This record gives sequence, C-alpha cells and structure tokens, in this order.
Amino acid sequence: MTAPQKSLGNIRRNFEPWNDPAQAPLIEFDRVTKRFGEAVAVDDLSLRVFTREFFALLGPSGCGKSTLLRMLAGFEEPTSGDIRLSGQSLKGVPPHRRPLNMMFQSYALFPHMSVEKNVAFGLRQDGMGRAEIEARVAEMLKLVKLERYARRKPQQLSGGQQQRVALARSLAKRPKVLLLDEPLGALDKKLREETQFELMDLQQELGLTFVVVTHDQEEAMTMSDRIAVMREGRVAQVATPAVLYEAPGSRYVADFVGTVSILEGTVTAAGEGRVRLEADGAVLETLSEHALAPGDKAAFAIRPEKVRLSKQAPANTAVNALRGQVWDIAYLGDVTLFNVRLASGAILRATVINAARVAQEQIAWEDEVWLTFSPDAGVILKD
Repeated sequence: MTAPQKSLGNIRRNFEPWNDPAQAPLIEFDRVTKRFGEAVAVDDLSLRVFTREFFALLGPSGCGKSTLLRMLAGFEEPTSGDIRLSGQSLKGVPPHRRPLNMMFQSYALFPHMSVEKNVAFGLRQDGMGRAEIEARVAEMLKLVKLERYARRKPQQLSGGQQQRVALARSLAKRPKVLLLDEPLGALDKKLREETQFELMDLQQELGLTFVVVTHDQEEAMTMSDRIAVMREGRVAQVATPAVLYEAPGSRYVADFVGTVSILEGTVTAAGEGRVRLEADGAVLETLSEHALAPGDKAAFAIRPEKVRLSKQAPANTAVNALRGQVWDIAYLGDVTLFNVRLASGAILRATVINAARVAQEQIAWEDEVWLTFSPDAGVILKD
C-alpha cells in the first residue's frame, strides 16, 4: 500500500520543460565556482533554465545569487566550470556580445536624458538607424504604458515609472534572456505587488526567458515558474513554488520559504508510507516518503494554515492533537496568526481566516487551546 499522492497547489500554467527529457536547457551552469580571494561566493553549482521560463534565484544576502547573475551577464568570470547559452559556452564573451540584458536594482537611468533617450541609448550604441530606433522606442513605451511620459526626465517620474523605463530599456534590444537583480526592491509594497503581475504578463506576451534575483520569498513565489533556493553558494533545492512550499526538501528550505513550525521527534512506527513519532509530548502521525525506522530522529514541519485551532478538545486527542497556551496574536486583516506555546516550550503557529467581521470563537492571550491537523497536513524532514 502506498501513500496517496498529495496535491501540491494550483497549477498556474501547463509549462514544465524541465520534466521533458527531450527539452534542452537555454541556460546551463555546469559545476560553476566563483572565488573572491579566499571567499567562495558560488560553490560547484550546476543549474538549468529553459526557454520562456520565469526563473528565480532566491536566498539571503551573501548566498551567491547576484554573483551567479553577474557571471551570466558577463560582468564576472567563473573561477572554474562553464556557463552555456543555447549550448554554446560563454567563456570569453564580453557582456555586450551576449544576447541578454540586465536590469539593475538601482535602475541606472541617465538623469540628464529624457525617458525616450534612456530607452534608445543601447540601440544608438549598436548603430541602429534613426527611424528604426524611434519605432522601437515607441513600441517599448507603449508596452510599459509610458507613452505620454516620453519627454520627461527620470527625476520627474515616480519610483514605479522609473522601474518601467529601466524595463523598457532592457527590453529594447530584444534579448533572449532578461536578467533582473532585485527589480522591485525600491517600490512600496502595494506597487510591488501590482508590478509582479505586470512582469508576469509582459514575460508571457514577449515569450522571453526571465531570470530574477530576489531575497523576497513572496515575490519569487508569485512570479516564478521555478525557484532555486540558495544557501552559501550552493543550491539547496530547485522546484516550483508549490513544491517548495508544500514539500520542502530540507529544514533550511522549509524555514526560508513561508512560515512554518518545526517539531523535533523520535519515530515510533513506520510503514506503508506513514510515520508515527513522538514529539513535544504528543503522538504525531503523517505521510512520509522517507525510509525511516523506529528510533530514528526526525523533524515534523507544518504550515500554520494547515493547523486547526479551538478552545474545545477534539473528539480524538490521541493523535495529531496538541494542547498549549496562546503566547502571541497577530491580526493581519485577512487572517489572524496565533503563536501557541506547548508544555515543552516549543511554539506551534496557527492561522485563522477572518471570514466574518466578528469571530465566532474569541481566543485571547493566555487562553488554553487545542491544535489539531490531518495526517497529510505536514511533512517529515530528515535534513
């Protein structure tokens, strides 16, 4: 008997070239290492990105994601290993000879030039004819909805408008790949959320490959087809947003992507795709693909929205039921987040959707509550 297959989130679009052996990658990092003196920024890293993919490099500051992007752009050379584009090595190819463009976090707009001249700059450098430049600039400004701002200077624009100018300039040369280094970092939260969907729509419309560097997990989850979570110059896991969230491959990924509670336990029984363990004074039963045996140490990870919270004891308190005291409450508008302290001292998080204006069951600080969940709600982590 095998464990039932879990649904890993909604499928945004039917696009999975990485699962097709016949598909060749557009970009390939082959055992790439980059050292700066004694410091190793990228460590023996291999990675593949496919045509028309929106790919994100996600990780904390100093994990090597921007260095990886700069090597792809040609601003840095690998210490060892190779980077290939459409099967051709990029060794020794200068940035301006690579069929890709990079949009920087600072936007790097020329303050003395108008919007249209900023967009036209790269085209003029390439020696394109005047009429063709004018047509291309008009096309790009229409694409980013800035036609009526063509004569303005960058300082006369909002942060979101400057971001669009930088995007138009990056797209004007029609690169095979657009590289984006923290492209939305300078925008406020609401504008950043709006721009994420605009970038997704634009990428689909143009049929380009986007590679974005970000430390914002929500940004990566929203926009990307796949995400590479990076740690200390290496890739911790590459997967779709849904798989990273619902089936993280390690404790690091589970903790970095989204909010999670992790309970440490000891396996008491295992078989037929299920595992039972004792953790923090409770018996937990969950599905697991790991080969585990009684006595093994394992961690149980569960997202707060998978946990049910109530003052009333459940019908069955023997399995997947923990009792604790409300330690912190955060009202977030659409949901309320509860941090519940178990008798062991561990914290288990639960969210309650605020579907009604007035909560049916008022739960306050220091209340004794029960936390319950189904066997398929969490995951076992070995690493």
